[in-house]
Amino acid sequence: MALKAPLPAFPTVAQAHEAIACLARLVELTRTRREQLAASVGLTDQQWGVLEEVATEHFMPSLFARRRESSAAAVSKILRQLVDKGLVVAAVAKDDARQRRYALTGKGKRVMDRLREGRETAVQQVWLSLDRERLVSFTDFSRTLVDRLEQYAASAAAAKE
Repeated sequence: MALKAPLPAFPTVAQAHEAIACLARLVELTRTRREQLAASVGLTDQQWGVLEEVATEHFMPSLFARRRESSAAAVSKILRQLVDKGLVVAAVAKDDARQRRYALTGKGKRVMDRLREGRETAVQQVWLSLDRERLVSFTDFSRTLVDRLEQYAASAAAAKE
């Protein structure tokens, strides 16, 4: 019986490229699934994102736009769409008449409940059917990868300055 050769301590370039391809596919499938879920309640992914933020009751359009690297005008357009759909209501802030406060309507709350239910169903069917040890390992690996990518991006940005 022949012994298997031990794997090298570090991955090959081909293995790294295969991992990157899998990660890209995972990101794309996650984005596609989020778009499908949003469409199931008559929203776009961007509208869902704004609706989620409005639901937090601490929504500030300018901060949201900055975090998403979007323009205030783009966020305002999405807010108008959500108001037109009857999901969000806007009111002048009591403490500062220059500010608007946004809140979910009853219909908006029901849509958010349906989105949460759909997301929970996917979690149950896809993620919770996985082997626990492998899921924990995946999460640990993902955190390490995120940290390394953030550090790499920060060093690349610093090198440009």
